[in-house]
Amino acid sequence: MTRPSPFGPSKVPVAVLGATGAVGQAFIRLLANHPWFELAEVAASERSAGKPYRDAARWIGDDVIPARIADLSVLACDPKHVKSPIVFSALDSSIAGEAEAAFARAGRTVLSNAKNYRMDEDVPLVIAEVNPGHLDVLDAQRRGRGWSGAIVTNGNCAAIAAVLPLAPLHERFGVKRVFAATMQAVSGAGYPGVASLDILGNVIPFIKDEEPKLEAEIRKFLGTVTGGRITEAAIGVSSHTNRVPVEHGHTIVMSVELDRAADIDTVREAVAAWRGAPESSGLPSSPDRPLAVTDAPDRPQPRRDVDAGRGMTVTVGRIRPDPVYHVRLAALGHNIVRGAAGASVLNAELMAATGRLSSL
Repeated sequence: MTRPSPFGPSKVPVAVLGATGAVGQAFIRLLANHPWFELAEVAASERSAGKPYRDAARWIGDDVIPARIADLSVLACDPKHVKSPIVFSALDSSIAGEAEAAFARAGRTVLSNAKNYRMDEDVPLVIAEVNPGHLDVLDAQRRGRGWSGAIVTNGNCAAIAAVLPLAPLHERFGVKRVFAATMQAVSGAGYPGVASLDILGNVIPFIKDEEPKLEAEIRKFLGTVTGGRITEAAIGVSSHTNRVPVEHGHTIVMSVELDRAADIDTVREAVAAWRGAPESSGLPSSPDRPLAVTDAPDRPQPRRDVDAGRGMTVTVGRIRPDPVYHVRLAALGHNIVRGAAGASVLNAELMAATGRLSSL
């Protein structure tokens, strides 16, 4: 059951930065009819500023731009023009650092999908079900940086798909080492993304900067808060990241060494029963289950499982013993929804429900 809005009958105005890109469009789909937030402003590059959104965006997908949003005038990504107290950023990392900091200095709460601040010790990198307590560092962030607003980040799309099934294992048994290999959808490269002649019938065993992000973010997500700083978990992570000819859905296969060995039925039960932090349940974007475990020998598959839980559920399968580590499994998450825009919207809902939106 969805919780009532903490704002009462009114909705809070929000903005999307980088609204014309693939992740920006996903934000628009998720926010167009949101019960707590009113999508009031869209912003993009200077070349798009001043145009109606319908003229500035090359809309991707089979649906149509929501009529109200199509008529909005695109603003420049500047807090002098964008007035909403909550800002969702789908900006490219080349410009996100400066722009997001400007909004935080101006008192806005920024929910960022960019990599720029993810690994800073005073910036929460949050999955609502996994580590909501990391939001406690926001007071230290504001003090240390002199911001009246704040920046909260969601993770790399592959890291989120990996961490959700690792979280119950780390809670129950402790995770010591992880070997991971990804098969990542082309939509993770944005639009137009990877050239068709490069990806069709092919696998590309390199995604720039992806392996260091995946390894570092897993440790930070599963870390702890001490003295206003986030300390990474002492987990060894080795990864291989690959681009594959799939539209949506990042698949990740992992072998996991546990601190405390457990039989495979106990491991499977721990993953299947996990619901995550209680403060994350009942939010508008929360799935009924953050993890769905399948016993089918050939699942998960992007074509069949990517939209589970409206794209917010990670499907886990092939949980079995590992001859080198303790357990191995496969996980699949929607890289644009759970791995990007949906993660940010859920983080904003979590902050609203727990009274952490400083700008309201």
